[in-house]
Amino acid sequence: MFRSYMEMALREARAAGERGEVPVGAVIVRDGEVLGTAGNRTRELSDPTAHAEVLVIRAACAALGSERIEGADLYVTLEPCPMCAAAISFARVARLYYGAADPKSGGVAQGARIFQHPQCHHVPQVYDGIGAGESESLLRGFFAARRS
Repeated sequence: MFRSYMEMALREARAAGERGEVPVGAVIVRDGEVLGTAGNRTRELSDPTAHAEVLVIRAACAALGSERIEGADLYVTLEPCPMCAAAISFARVARLYYGAADPKSGGVAQGARIFQHPQCHHVPQVYDGIGAGESESLLRGFFAARRS
């Protein structure tokens, strides 16, 4: 039976937005066990690689004591950028579920399309549009507030 963990990712995204970060959240689950949750922390950590996906992959790998998280599902509120898509491939994530498409910086269905490159050694199953409405709303609200 399929169970979505996107609501948990959305909670992480809301928390990131409250910290002044771009509101993106991520969760990694394997066999019904949550291995990690994270939201963007690039500003807080002064680290351009501190995207939600990278942080949650690090947490899951640490929890498992392995550089790979085979069989795991990653839920993220925004289409991963090329850096994060590459990390997802390197970590051997089995399934990627994401919310909002990212026409400007996406790396899965938009832009670089990392998983379509012959150099990509592992391609997860990809499911898009999961919780897209709320993900888009969080992002639009965040950027509108910054422009005003």
